[in-house]
Amino acid sequence: MRVAQSVCVYVLVLLMGLMTSCTQNAQQDQEHAKKTLRVFAATSLSPLFEALERSLEARNPTLDVQLNLAGSQTLRRQIEAGAPADLFASADERHMSALIGQGLVEAPVLFARNSLALITPLDNPAQLKQLSDLPRAQRLVLGGEEVPVGRYARQLLRSASRLLGEGEPERLLARLASEEPNAGLVRSKVALGEADAAFVYATDALNSERVRVIPIPQALNVSARYPIAVVKGASAPVEARRLIAHLRSAEGLALLKRLGYLSP
Repeated sequence: MRVAQSVCVYVLVLLMGLMTSCTQNAQQDQEHAKKTLRVFAATSLSPLFEALERSLEARNPTLDVQLNLAGSQTLRRQIEAGAPADLFASADERHMSALIGQGLVEAPVLFARNSLALITPLDNPAQLKQLSDLPRAQRLVLGGEEVPVGRYARQLLRSASRLLGEGEPERLLARLASEEPNAGLVRSKVALGEADAAFVYATDALNSERVRVIPIPQALNVSARYPIAVVKGASAPVEARRLIAHLRSAEGLALLKRLGYLSP
């Protein structure tokens, strides 16, 4: 009897071990079956692509969306250097055009727009009430000249030269407190009280409770254009094209609007 019981226990343990092994193998197979979609996106698109990452992975458990969020110029250089990427979403057409010229991306699609916002710390030390007050700011922060938000800001300053005063845009640029590599860092400088004012994207201003927004006359504001393209040699080209199609769908456009972006 004891021998029979021992055999039964042995068989039971063996079966449990086999079941555990099968479960582990099934989980490993599922992990191996996952498709990775590598998305290189401009920092100002972080709220959008973080929302897309959550929703797309929830709908498709076999999809792993990996985000690389940085300044467009940084992402462009990474792709030029051969970094593995499936999609590139830029904050301007200049850096996308550079990759097109090198044959590194497929034909891009414009999927969203943005505008600029002038922000100050909540205590507004320079006492700015409108754009024409900007010369009072002793510590102005912009994106670098290669950074889309920095180029857009310089374009706006040139357009506002009459409003700001003769030679004032040049004087403001000559005494910049700092030049940052992406829009998120520009906003952080103001939120931390390390700058009197800065130009960021309107969506950046919406997503921060630590800054005050100064209105910019619509006639002087600029339109930032966001193109997206599949990277040549992408490991997940089908998934990349599906994401672009999703962005252009009614659901995608509604998400853009909800997050403060403008339609293309």
